[in-house]
Amino acid sequence: MFKQTYSCRINDKKEIAPGIVEMKAGSREIVEQAKPGQFLNIKCCDGMNALLRRPISICDTDLERQEVRFIFQIKGEGTKLLAAKNVGDYIDILGPLGTPFNLEQKFSKPLLVGGGIGVFPLLMLAKQFAPENTGVYLGFRNKEAVVLEDEFSRVCSELSVATDDGSYGMKGYVTQLLAERLKQGTTDVVYACGPEPMLKLVQKICGTYAVPCQLSLEQRMGCGIGACLVCACKIKTRKGDDWEYKHVCKDGPVFRGDEVIFDA
Repeated sequence: MFKQTYSCRINDKKEIAPGIVEMKAGSREIVEQAKPGQFLNIKCCDGMNALLRRPISICDTDLERQEVRFIFQIKGEGTKLLAAKNVGDYIDILGPLGTPFNLEQKFSKPLLVGGGIGVFPLLMLAKQFAPENTGVYLGFRNKEAVVLEDEFSRVCSELSVATDDGSYGMKGYVTQLLAERLKQGTTDVVYACGPEPMLKLVQKICGTYAVPCQLSLEQRMGCGIGACLVCACKIKTRKGDDWEYKHVCKDGPVFRGDEVIFDA
C-alpha cells in the first residue's frame, strides 16, 4: 500500500547520550497510524549529500501533543545531517512503515529484550501491557550509553540492565539475563530488537525453553517500501525446510522467531 510523506516540524531535540539524538516531530497523521515496531523513513537533507532516506524506529507517540518521537545514533553522513537540524525546522517523513509487533494473541507475562539502538522501539511496545506483569532487559556497551532506563521503569515492574564492560548493571550480555529468566518458567512471550548476533541468541534461547518470540530485525534499507532488495532476509515457508526471501522493510521488520533463518 502506498504510504504518504509528511512535512513535520521538529518540536524538540536533545542529545540523550554521546552520539544519540532524540527528536519529537509534529504529525497527527503519523501518530494516529503508528503501531509498536514500525519505523519512519526520513529524508535527512535536500540536495545530493544523502540521497537515500534513513530508516529510524518509532520510539513513542503522544496523542495529546500529536507528536511522534524517534531516537537515532549518529553513524554516517545522513544521520549526521539529520542531527544538525534544529527545533522549528521541517523534515520530510515517509511512514509509518513496516509490520509491527503482533499483539493479537493475549500474552500475560511478556519480556522485552533490547540491545543498543534496538532498545528504542520497545518503549512504545511496553506501554501496551499491564506494568505489573511486564519485564524488560536492556543491553548497552557501557554506562555512558544507557538510555531510557527511567521511562522503562515506569511502565515495567521488572527492569535489568547489562553492559559489555560491567560499568553499569550486570557485566555481560543481555541474553545471559534472558536465559536465566526463561529457566524460571515465568515468561510466556519474548519481544526482542537489537543487532543480529543478539537476535540469533534470543532465537536459540527461546527455542530451548519453548517460549515464542518475535524479533525486530535491524537491516540496511534502500527504499523502505519493498521496491529494492537491499534488506532481503531468509524466512521459512510452510513447506518443510523451504525458505524464501522477504523484505525487512515491508514484510518486517518484525517476524516470528521460529521463521527467521540467520546465516551461520
